[in-house]
Amino acid sequence: MNRLKEMLNYFLIGVLAVIPIVIVIQVVIFIENLVTKIFYSVYGYSASYLVTVLAFVVTFAVFSFIGYRAKLGKSMILNAFQKIIEKIPLLSTVYRVSKKLMDMISGDKDSDHREVVYIEYPKEGLWVPGYVTNKEGEMYVIYVPTSPNPTSGFTVIVHESKVVKSEMSLEDVTSFIVSVGVDFHKEADVEKLSKMPR
Repeated sequence: MNRLKEMLNYFLIGVLAVIPIVIVIQVVIFIENLVTKIFYSVYGYSASYLVTVLAFVVTFAVFSFIGYRAKLGKSMILNAFQKIIEKIPLLSTVYRVSKKLMDMISGDKDSDHREVVYIEYPKEGLWVPGYVTNKEGEMYVIYVPTSPNPTSGFTVIVHESKVVKSEMSLEDVTSFIVSVGVDFHKEADVEKLSKMPR
């Protein structure tokens, strides 16, 4: 029986060790499939590699220009698209929410919405990190991700007095969650949490 438990333990450790590799491979496969589809769709119109390369260069330049203008807030293409989308009920909600999420992650908007904080959950004395997604007066809206997949989690509204600010960035806390706590090097956070009243 002990041997079976030991084998199961090794199996789980092996699965957890392979998960980051699988994620990276999936991202690489997705990008490779996307580039291949674009290449073949362009190459289908013209059997010339020169035309295909030029199409890629132009596409890259157009996206870079749109990104530059979007950072300045002066992209006519994005503004026109946004006005059209705002008139379609369901799509406007999806677009608005996804745009806010991208702004939060990229840090182009309000820096307060890139804060990382700790809240006590599921009971006093147990601390979990969360992303501040919004603020209203003294109330914080916090998304609390779950390990090892930060895209799953829950959202809570917490009073400012129940929140402990973290030194971690969004990237740090995401790494902390994906690694199930292995990648955690914030001694200042640990010291701050250990001094909290019980």
